[in-house]
Amino acid sequence: MKLLGIGSRINHSEHGKGVVTNVTSKHYWVTFIDKGLETLELDDDFEVIEAAEDDVDTVSFYEVEKSLKSILKKWSDVSELVSIADKWKGGKLILEPGDTNLQGKELPIDTFFHKITMVRDRLRVMEQKINSSSLDEQEKIDLQQYITRSYGSLTSFNVLFKLKSQQFVGQRSK
Repeated sequence: MKLLGIGSRINHSEHGKGVVTNVTSKHYWVTFIDKGLETLELDDDFEVIEAAEDDVDTVSFYEVEKSLKSILKKWSDVSELVSIADKWKGGKLILEPGDTNLQGKELPIDTFFHKITMVRDRLRVMEQKINSSSLDEQEKIDLQQYITRSYGSLTSFNVLFKLKSQQFVGQRSK
């Protein structure tokens, strides 16, 4: 099916004669003489009186926005929203030194968790920068192994993550 361009004239059984004024990935916007502006499915049944030969860009704003979000997520250091597991919300991390003469430290667990997720996000950015760099393949593999081992060292903190899909993954045994 070839898309009609803007300016094409049609005759619709219900709406009468009209002109295509916009085209999206799913619809024609048609201004009808008697009914005004209506949207029709691309595969709707109508008679083409005159087809305009415009090149039609059928990418919708939604599709552009979705693509842009995907690109930004992949290539920027904008981090995704990562939730702490419910059982840890409002909790605290208590560090007690072995020497009782020294003072301990309390830290809100949410603050600690945020720092852990920032380390994870920065490792991901480093990984992307390595993969897109001009290093030779063996150097990329070597550096990637260091990052994978770093993820492995951080798997102890997976207990804090609400979603398993956001946890650290180290090298998998074969």
